[in-house]
Amino acid sequence: MGSVLALAGAGRQNWPFSSDTPHPQWDTPLPHWDTPPRWERRDGRLPNPGSFHALHHSCKDVFPQQIEGVKMIVNKTLSSFFKASHTFHLSAVSPSQYRFHVEHRQSDSHGKDTDSPVLIGEMDSSGSLNAHSLLHLSERIRAKAVFQTQQAQFMTWQFETEYRGNDFTAAVTMANPDVLRESVILVAHFLQSVCSGLVLGGELVYHRGRHEEGGILTLAGQYSGPNWVATLNAGKGGAHASYYHRANKQIQVGVEFEASTRTQETTASFGYQMELPEANMVFRGMVNSRCIIGGVLEKSLSPLPATLLMGAFVNHRGDKLQVGLGINVG
Repeated sequence: MGSVLALAGAGRQNWPFSSDTPHPQWDTPLPHWDTPPRWERRDGRLPNPGSFHALHHSCKDVFPQQIEGVKMIVNKTLSSFFKASHTFHLSAVSPSQYRFHVEHRQSDSHGKDTDSPVLIGEMDSSGSLNAHSLLHLSERIRAKAVFQTQQAQFMTWQFETEYRGNDFTAAVTMANPDVLRESVILVAHFLQSVCSGLVLGGELVYHRGRHEEGGILTLAGQYSGPNWVATLNAGKGGAHASYYHRANKQIQVGVEFEASTRTQETTASFGYQMELPEANMVFRGMVNSRCIIGGVLEKSLSPLPATLLMGAFVNHRGDKLQVGLGINVG
């Protein structure tokens, strides 16, 4: 819910033992795209609620990202505006591949040059391309475009316009418009800060095809405290609830519950993040109701500009094991 890109692919129900190659996550907040957490606002005014698709980000960031096989990422900052990276991935469950990633963005994410566009592009060894652009049309209006191909075939072309008021956010997204096939996907988002810490809103997804037409309405609510955030999305397509809590400077925990009316499946997940500053390490772990247990350890190899990643995920019900090792340089 909240991302049109999710309509074209498999959901999270199959993670982390899906045979499909995961696509890059383009929903990561970009500079000036999301506001700071609401509990940091102390000027007495109702804050802007942020983007609809970022409602569950606080909880999702606690969970470990799947790592499988051997991966090496080399990052290179070419200038204050340009950054490039090379990714080499050797996998036993999917084809090994190479990815080239380049991005152009503002030199200072907290600067005043908000009119400068953000451009991100990525291509892998199979010829698949992901392109993402973000343009600030004004102080309150932002436009975003996403193009995704799989080899020589277009998979997704998506356009989004978002308006941010003082205490509300409204956005409209159009995805995969096709005049010949008479098909289009339209998504409307709205979030309103009702009072301090409380946000209410909804999402309306409309799909029209040559032989089918329908819509799905999802209502959303979020309540945040000084160190916790509770979020709920519920509609015809299912429900998604999450709870994030920061226990102290080192420990963060998150709980998620997802139910889908389409697949008739429900999943409950628990994740946590533990930071060890003295050892330059961060550990993220998770366990869910599908008997999947996993964890990823990140170790900063100071004074070298590199980070070592080690992870393992076990599916006890399916008797499957995935182990990964990676290094991030730069």
